Amino acid sequence: MNVIDFDFSNNNQPEAGSLLISEPFLADQYFTRSVIYLCEHNDNGSFGFVLNKYIDYEVEDLLPNELSSEMKISIGGPVDGKNLFFVHSLGDQLENAIAVDKDIFIGGDFEKLKGLLKDDPNLLKQIRFFIGYSGWSPGQLQDELEEKSWIVLNGIPSSTILSTNDENLWKTIMSKLGGKFKVMSEFPVDPNLN
Repeated sequence: MNVIDFDFSNNNQPEAGSLLISEPFLADQYFTRSVIYLCEHNDNGSFGFVLNKYIDYEVEDLLPNELSSEMKISIGGPVDGKNLFFVHSLGDQLENAIAVDKDIFIGGDFEKLKGLLKDDPNLLKQIRFFIGYSGWSPGQLQDELEEKSWIVLNGIPSSTILSTNDENLWKTIMSKLGGKFKVMSEFPVDPNLN
């Protein structure tokens, strides 16, 4: 009889541009079955945005008549929840944008962004908006990785980061990993329901 190893870890190291996938039973308001895009990871700490949790407001509810209501806003995490953040693939079209990896940037001149969107609303497909962010103090994320709270995935395409179409992103990614991770993707959120 084969026994499946349910160790929730891999050998990938986190870096800017990585995804963090929460372990199946992580019980937290923000991080239960979450997928986080890591924007920075260094000796000073780490931060990123939860990709698969959404608020009930549309962009135009926060910025009336400025942006299309077709864009979902994500809950980026528990830190600085009164501010709007954004990642994009517009590169140097936005002054002061900071490269996360070769395809994704964070922030930049927001007034310029509004002008670009007014001229070409289709650019919304290249932008994700977040309320708040997820942050770790120095060494905290490494401790959580050692506790096997997260799996790290590298080399994720920008289309995955910018898309808000997959309501089941955590399960989709876990299933695609195959093997024990596919099995874990089928676990109920509450193990008592099994």
